[in-house]
Amino acid sequence: MMAKRCKFKISFSLLIASALAFVVYTIITLPRSKPEVEDQPVLNISNESITPVKNTKHLMVGAYMEHRFRGRYVRIISIFRRDSVLPLYCVFSCGTHSASGLQAEVQMHSDHFGFAFVTADILCPIPADCSPVYVTLSTQADLNLIWNPTFISIQNLVNKNEEELQFNFTVCVSNLFGDYNNVLQFTQTLEMYKLLGVQRVVVYNTSSGPDLEKLLQSYRQEGFVEVVPWPINNHMNPSRGWLFSEHGGDIHYYGQLTTLNDCVYRHMYQSRYVLLNDIDEIIAPYQHQTLAQMMEVLQSQHKKADVFLIENHIFPKTQFEPSGRFNRTRWRTVPGINIMEHIYREEPDYKIYHPYKMIVQPRGVEQTSVHSVLRNFGQTVKVPPEVCHIVHVRVPLRKGLTKEELHEDKRVWNYEKELVSNVDGALERAGLLMREASQK
Repeated sequence: MMAKRCKFKISFSLLIASALAFVVYTIITLPRSKPEVEDQPVLNISNESITPVKNTKHLMVGAYMEHRFRGRYVRIISIFRRDSVLPLYCVFSCGTHSASGLQAEVQMHSDHFGFAFVTADILCPIPADCSPVYVTLSTQADLNLIWNPTFISIQNLVNKNEEELQFNFTVCVSNLFGDYNNVLQFTQTLEMYKLLGVQRVVVYNTSSGPDLEKLLQSYRQEGFVEVVPWPINNHMNPSRGWLFSEHGGDIHYYGQLTTLNDCVYRHMYQSRYVLLNDIDEIIAPYQHQTLAQMMEVLQSQHKKADVFLIENHIFPKTQFEPSGRFNRTRWRTVPGINIMEHIYREEPDYKIYHPYKMIVQPRGVEQTSVHSVLRNFGQTVKVPPEVCHIVHVRVPLRKGLTKEELHEDKRVWNYEKELVSNVDGALERAGLLMREASQK
């Protein structure tokens, strides 16, 4: 009996051991579930167009993958305080982990016009084990010393070729400020650009008047205008002028140089060409019906060019076309200048500095100023004014000229039929003009 009980105990022990071994084997070989999302660190992502760099006086605006250099870099368009530059480090969010420790290369732009703040490019080398999605700047290289950093999204992740671009022509408008409410001229300019073949207009908006806000909202819904909020006045005292010694303030024209550079990079892989000009300026072809027709010819003549300089020509708003042909009753209640009434053009004084605006291939531009690029990869061409020049209706530049000393220039009238009708339609859709049928 004792032998039988002993054998039973041994068999039972073996059974228990086998069962335990099976359970352990099952646990080991079962596929493991992925950690919950809650286990991943939650990133602080900025959705603002201007983001402060912690513990500095600097600001980040936009981050863009740089596909044109050897090596892997992200370029951060920034605003830097010139007298407060210190070593900065790039911090990347790589999807599954963060990477840091690489020192940033700060490239302050040469144009600052004496102001304390300047546009700057920050080049961030990307670590080998990182596919970056977000980036920020820090005064610390050690990730353990960086507390709750604020990241911005990296744009232009895909290097598109020309056939994949969404637009042929995009206009980048220098920022609006001072409750800008020049509605009629704004509408006429946008509708002229439509007729010239522009597919997108980008506006950096600090402040605009109530009527222009309605118009912007209407164009945004249509998809023609992209509005980028630009609250630069929340971060510094922006200047209303271009020269610090005359106008004071912290930065040139509400950060105009920064917005132009950001706009170039923002649309580098969206648009074949980008026009850099003010909202009261129309880059108008004079030997072609559209900008596309003109640029096809110019590009064939200058195959290595990526910057085309366009002369600025002033049309004084103080001189009116005498017949009153376009002094339309319907437009009199709309605030702003009627450019169709101003057909007299100043001849530029070539003895003094004469400014240009630009049509650029954005992929060929590294840094830009207002009237010229600072760095580009190709050639720069001055377009003859008989081929293209700017229609710029504003206060006269050469104030002593009489009407007889000005040149009659009715280029805008060549688009009269469609332009007038399209302006009416745009104003009606924005609720700024009653429909014709309801007029007495």
